[in-house]
Amino acid sequence: MPTKKPAAVKKPTIKKAGATKKKASAKDDAGLPLSVVIRRRIEAQKARFHANDNIAAFIQPGELEGLVDEVAEKMQAVLESLVIDTENDHNTKNTSRRVAKMYVQEVFNGRYVEQPTLTKFPNVSRLNELMIIGPITVRSACSHHLCPIMGRIWIGVLPSKESALIGLSKYSRLTEWVMCRPQIQEEAVVELADMLEKKIKPIGVAVVMDADHFCMQWRGVKDRDSKMINSVMRGAFLKDSNLRREFLALIDRK
Repeated sequence: MPTKKPAAVKKPTIKKAGATKKKASAKDDAGLPLSVVIRRRIEAQKARFHANDNIAAFIQPGELEGLVDEVAEKMQAVLESLVIDTENDHNTKNTSRRVAKMYVQEVFNGRYVEQPTLTKFPNVSRLNELMIIGPITVRSACSHHLCPIMGRIWIGVLPSKESALIGLSKYSRLTEWVMCRPQIQEEAVVELADMLEKKIKPIGVAVVMDADHFCMQWRGVKDRDSKMINSVMRGAFLKDSNLRREFLALIDRK
């Protein structure tokens, strides 16, 4: 009798967990507003997404355009709730989209795009003298009322012989990136000082901001002359009163 061949054993199919999870996630996200999808990504990583936080790591290529579309749709609902006839008023036609683009692409752009690249150079000349950059014009928004904050920033840096140096324009780019978010001034200057300390590793860093707050000028007390000035002093600027006085005297002359 011929020998009967054993039946072939079928190997089990091994699915990649990542691919399965990705497909399931895409299926779960189908039909949801883009803002909800992005929020879910952030919450899955247990990350924070306050008004002054950067969430660029959770936004995929092309999604900012979709976010503009969603914000425009919701802004249109706001205008309608304000009883504004956007169909017959030629001044407010497409206002919802203009506002959406302004928020996502301009005034709050520091939330949605990655930190600008800061090219660092070695301190070949071993510079260790006070450097002052400013005034840098800044535009931000109060996170309480989304009213403009318009002002100026001065940055003081005391490098060590081992510190890294960055190009002058990079101070302005980093400042703009930090300021283009809804926030309060007190926290904004601290965040900027933190980043400069981390990037340059100087002996000392100082940041002074002088700004007009439209939440006081445009509403509320409506005081046109009110300003806010605050400073952050780190390292040598905090410990050395002579250095601090020199920095403050020089920016006062400017």
